[in-house]
Amino acid sequence: MFNEVDMWKEFKEDIPYFLDTSLRSNSLLEHMNTTQDKSDYLWYTFSFQPNSTCSQPVLHVESLGHVVHAYINTIFIEAGHGSHDTKGFSMDIPITLIDGINNVSILSVMVGLPDSGAFLESRYAGLTKVTIQCSESYIYDFTNYTWGYQIGLEGEKLQVFKEQSLEEVEWSEIDDSTNKSLTWYKTTFDAPIGDEPIALNMSSMQKGEVWVNEQSIGRYWVSFLTSKGNPSQTLYHVPRSFLNPTGNLLVVLEELNGDPLQISLNTISLVNVNSPFSYHHLPQ
Repeated sequence: MFNEVDMWKEFKEDIPYFLDTSLRSNSLLEHMNTTQDKSDYLWYTFSFQPNSTCSQPVLHVESLGHVVHAYINTIFIEAGHGSHDTKGFSMDIPITLIDGINNVSILSVMVGLPDSGAFLESRYAGLTKVTIQCSESYIYDFTNYTWGYQIGLEGEKLQVFKEQSLEEVEWSEIDDSTNKSLTWYKTTFDAPIGDEPIALNMSSMQKGEVWVNEQSIGRYWVSFLTSKGNPSQTLYHVPRSFLNPTGNLLVVLEELNGDPLQISLNTISLVNVNSPFSYHHLPQ
């Protein structure tokens, strides 16, 4: 179990402001053409100053997939996503604005790129419409507005999942704040004794990616539930060939609000399913 606070260190991603961006456009850019497969992540940002009549603002976001995380003045407000069958989705989120300049940062996230089918070049992902409604009759439409863009996350660019890059950022003790979104976690562990298969139990996390000794063992999305209300996967195989006897580096990128203190490393016992002792015979 990785259940002790002092086992972990964390690094929180900075939420970019519009002024932080160098890529600008007067419209909403398509996600895949903008990132060019360099990252799953694309930040859309803009700044504006509301007038005095915007007392109960609601942020409206429309996207053609796959996932959106919305921030107002660097504070996380809500996430949304599409599905396998319905890529597009929308979000209506009551928000709080300050009197001066407000910064809206929306992170668009891909879960994978289309790799088959006709007209791949015409597939579209990312934001398609953004508005802030102040009243029934007064709406700010930011769809054709001056947007700033940032491709990827800072931890990705610095490759903080690699041993030689760990010192590129300032790691700190895990805090008890409720805002855990876009946080990197790191710890070390020793390889379990024996030769049984090993898996990380990520059931306490929500969405992100895991690295063991610089090797990605995959993206996880535990909070995305099946039609029966269960995650499709919680155990993630860690090949023993990835491991050293001691001092193995585990790095986790959590997009939402997962709890790393409940992650566990499990050895898996294989059962002979053909054995008559592997199940109970019911009376006829």
